[in-house]
Amino acid sequence: MFPAVYAILDASQAGAADASLARIMAGAGVELIQIRDKKASTRKIYDASKRLVEQLAPTGARIIVNDRPDIAAMIGAGGVHVGQEDLPVEAARKICGSSRWVGVSTHNLEQLRDANRSSVDYIAVGPIFPTGTKENPDPVVGLDFLRAARRITKKPLVAIGGITIESAEAIYRAGADSVAVVRDLISAGDTARRVREYLSIAQQVLSRRAGTA
Repeated sequence: MFPAVYAILDASQAGAADASLARIMAGAGVELIQIRDKKASTRKIYDASKRLVEQLAPTGARIIVNDRPDIAAMIGAGGVHVGQEDLPVEAARKICGSSRWVGVSTHNLEQLRDANRSSVDYIAVGPIFPTGTKENPDPVVGLDFLRAARRITKKPLVAIGGITIESAEAIYRAGADSVAVVRDLISAGDTARRVREYLSIAQQVLSRRAGTA
């Protein structure tokens, strides 16, 4: 089963790049963690990503590097995530190989159909709600887009953009296999507890969805 919580460690969010926070998340049950830094130098991204992979290796969490399939391959990360302005999916796959995951962001149905025809391991859709974690976010697509995406593809869908614990149930119900969360895990106060809350909601909704499939 695809991990139900996809944590994003965004360097633009205070404290998010702290490896100790990643260890807390992994200890609470997060199996998929992306490291994202849109402004740092290649060397800084390489060092931070390598350190995270090494420190979280005992937890079994899969580390995804944002934008950089070359770095993901060099440090033995679990995969790469690319956007519409980054390397094409198949180019990223050629660099990373078949053993690492390649994910892609989509913001409209044409992009989603293209992703569905590609070799991606998962498709991110969004922003579902307004988000403050990106400087130039794409237009909000809402839950209706997520429902439409679910009808188009059987690949795992990761919902992203403005997600909070209050909206998680509706997102899973609309067809998401996973929720990508940035700020809500950091600002919760008790990150481990917030992770467990997400996982509990996911277990309830996804088990019911599987039973009606």
